[in-house]
Amino acid sequence: MYAIVATGGKQYKVAKGDVIDVEKLDAQPGDKVELPVLLLNDGDKTIVGSAPLQDKKVTAEVVEQFKGEKVLVFKLKKRKRYHRANGHRQNLTKIKVVELPA
Repeated sequence: MYAIVATGGKQYKVAKGDVIDVEKLDAQPGDKVELPVLLLNDGDKTIVGSAPLQDKKVTAEVVEQFKGEKVLVFKLKKRKRYHRANGHRQNLTKIKVVELPA
């Protein structure tokens, strides 16, 4: 049994017990969050569409807030002696899926 959930402008395939890293959520470690379901598969049938999944939510627990790995941003204009190096670390939230809708 799995579900496709949306958070932070991205979609994730999750099953019960999965731990995933998502865009930062406003929640403290130990808090429960609910994620909207886009697709639900229980092994026999697949439910998709906004009407049948309107009241379905996946419950997850926040494990930790952290920063991702550094990504190097490098700009270069060749033959103009212009180059800039910059780094970026995205704020992320690690969540554990506790419950899928029935």
